[in-house]
Amino acid sequence: MKPAIETVDRQELETIVEHARAALSAQEYARLKAAFDTLMYLLQVVENKSTTIARLRQILFGAGSEKTAQVLAAMGAALTAAGEAAAPSADPDPAPPAKGHGRNGAQDYPGATRIKVALPSLTAGQCCPECHKGKLYAAATPGVLVRVVGQAPLAATVYELEKLRCNLCLQVFTAPPPDGIGTEKYDAGAASMIALLKYGSGLPFHRLKGLQQSLGVPLPASTQWEIAEKTAAMVKPAFEELIREGAQGDVVHNDDTTMKILALMGQEASTEALADPPETPRAERTGIFTSGIVSTREGRTIALFFTGRKHAGENLAAVLAQRAAALGPPIQMCDALSRNVSGPLKTIVANCIAHARRKYVDVAPHFPDQCRFVLETLAAVYNNDAHCKQQRSSAAERLIFHQTHSGPLMTTLENWLAEQLAQRLVEPNSGLGQAISYMRKHWPELTLFLRQAGAPLDNNIAEQTLKRAILHRKNALFYKTAKGAYVGDTFMSLIHTCGLAGANPFDYLTALQKHSAALAQNPEQWLPWNYRETLARIDSS
Repeated sequence: MKPAIETVDRQELETIVEHARAALSAQEYARLKAAFDTLMYLLQVVENKSTTIARLRQILFGAGSEKTAQVLAAMGAALTAAGEAAAPSADPDPAPPAKGHGRNGAQDYPGATRIKVALPSLTAGQCCPECHKGKLYAAATPGVLVRVVGQAPLAATVYELEKLRCNLCLQVFTAPPPDGIGTEKYDAGAASMIALLKYGSGLPFHRLKGLQQSLGVPLPASTQWEIAEKTAAMVKPAFEELIREGAQGDVVHNDDTTMKILALMGQEASTEALADPPETPRAERTGIFTSGIVSTREGRTIALFFTGRKHAGENLAAVLAQRAAALGPPIQMCDALSRNVSGPLKTIVANCIAHARRKYVDVAPHFPDQCRFVLETLAAVYNNDAHCKQQRSSAAERLIFHQTHSGPLMTTLENWLAEQLAQRLVEPNSGLGQAISYMRKHWPELTLFLRQAGAPLDNNIAEQTLKRAILHRKNALFYKTAKGAYVGDTFMSLIHTCGLAGANPFDYLTALQKHSAALAQNPEQWLPWNYRETLARIDSS
């Protein structure tokens, strides 16, 4: 029997739930409140006209795997040889994992303090105490013992400086602090750890405050922000140099995600907040975004974050404004949204195959045979790309390999797509028809990898980069001001680029603070991939 549908104001429901608090235990009230919040969220999602039933299921139960084998298995079909025989497999018969696989050995702790422990009574060259004939010599590899200890994220040391007072002249004599101990309460390492926890791991200031308070080392949220703001100003030259270096990339990836800046939201945005550097909001646009830009060149990868009212294409245009005039236009990888490109932006545009492929994954249960053909064809193309990566092929060699092995596959797919619509085998307005239309509309950009050396297949690296901003949004929910967003962009760019370069972000941020004067003079010498050489030159001089 269909229930009667009533329209109830949210405020009224919240009042009813609050009235029920007195009659319920704390646990029962928490469950009722969670159910109410879930209902309100679902109503908000359903009201969005673009939300499909499939999307609603993903929100409620989580998205499933998009791997070809698992998508086809879910449809009752197995991956055929067509998707795997087009090129040599990157790893056709992987060996079983070795015993103890998954455990970290001593070599996996590059950041650990290493202490050499000598035998208490024996040295190299002595006579063997066992056989009394041979001589002892140092073994090629020492024995290792890994000891992991727990500690507070930020530790504190209290130095009690002895004081002596003259009973006649009342002069006070205070012991000097130990060597190397400055007058600053928070050292460079403390600032680096705060930045890493907040902008690298998504730990909000108030959560770190509670953790530090419970461990007996209080650290107010306001103090954390003051430290982060001060440190961001010190490392700003490195961020600006990363932008300049990123502008010279051979391939640039860009994408964006929504973000919140309270000072820019609503009619109450203050003039002061709108004027905070480096943002110049557009009055006609109300959306706020974090753009992720990833630039690659000569094996170096740079990640940049920009938060404000500008779209990813506009932020990329601002970055490429610093590109050297002698360099030609870079390859730009993005999805087909118009906001990812900008009018003055001169790039060779490539579109993401993964985005086009995802449209077939979404409708695969309803069109199993057609989607199976598309997914297996694209699986073969990705197999070819994996083979090139395994062989460490150059960009030119990769292009030739794709033209030889992937070119015929994509030609067959292109003809198949045209045939589906020309012969009316597919309803154009259906999910499959829209997926086919999208791929045909953007076919030149989707197949740039067959014509341009170095063109990637997808934009996955940019989407993975944006996960750092999404993690911050999930935990901290918003930035308060545009300046706070700029501080976050600075640290996220430096931290994520360190991860891509294999550098220790804690050591890197600490080094930038300790050598801020040298950084300001020569920022190009203080990038994640060369700062250690700079430190070595300073130490040797």
